[in-house]
Amino acid sequence: MTKLIVICGATATGKSGLGLGLAMGLGAVILSADSRQVYREFDVGTAKPTRGEQKLVPHYLIDICDPTNTMTVADYQVQAQALISSFPDTPVLLVGGTGLYIRSVVQGMKIPRVAAQPELRSQLTFFEQTQLYAMLQQVDPVAAQKIHAHDSVRTLRALEVYYVTGIPISEQQGENPPNYPILQIGLDGNVERLGERIRQRTEQMITNGLVSEVEYLCHKYGADLNLLDTLGYQEIKQYLTGEISLDAAKELIVLHTRQFAKRQRTWFRAYPQIEWFDLEHPNLLNVVLQRIQEFIS
Repeated sequence: MTKLIVICGATATGKSGLGLGLAMGLGAVILSADSRQVYREFDVGTAKPTRGEQKLVPHYLIDICDPTNTMTVADYQVQAQALISSFPDTPVLLVGGTGLYIRSVVQGMKIPRVAAQPELRSQLTFFEQTQLYAMLQQVDPVAAQKIHAHDSVRTLRALEVYYVTGIPISEQQGENPPNYPILQIGLDGNVERLGERIRQRTEQMITNGLVSEVEYLCHKYGADLNLLDTLGYQEIKQYLTGEISLDAAKELIVLHTRQFAKRQRTWFRAYPQIEWFDLEHPNLLNVVLQRIQEFIS
């Protein structure tokens, strides 16, 4: 039977490095659970595994979507589930920090298969959020109870699903957990030490060519590409337009990454199934490998 091992945690906790070492020791494959590594050409700023690393161990769910398209959680879930079932005799490592991607797999989230409807959304945005929320309360009171009155994104999505399918989103959601065993490993450590790692990684990204990558992507796709407004890319874009200095851009990346890491830690800490390991443990690889071998056997 397929056995899935999840390696999760906040950004800069060393998930990719640990996953690579574990995969080599286990003869496993790696599935990325990173919502930006799925996009082609977004390499340095997403800390995507290098080509050399990808040659050492088979990596999947990397470079599977063009930057001008959108990889939804539902799209990701379908591809991840298909890949996992295709390796019945091989350990599968799901490695990354995108909590919703991981949750969609390990909890088998039921996600309405409704693509974004730009025309419908443009019509709905003529209404104030208070009006939209009142509409949601009428058509799907169960969803409205779970969505904050000021959450325009989720309100729009719930209305979109209802008007496209005629079925409330609350009736299309739920969970259908997979029938294979899952071990969830989380990496965490001292907050200040994590901040130092974030700063070091930011410097490394600059050294590895983040500025030239952003410059190239802006030229090829236009500076208004949505992905260029994400962490690391947005700040360098500000530098390239002359709004801020490179040093200021680096400081903003560090600040925003620390804020993002804090949100990730809060997300993952809400799941008691995750077994936590100290990222600074001197023998981390062997300790985690031993736990996984116990799980597999």
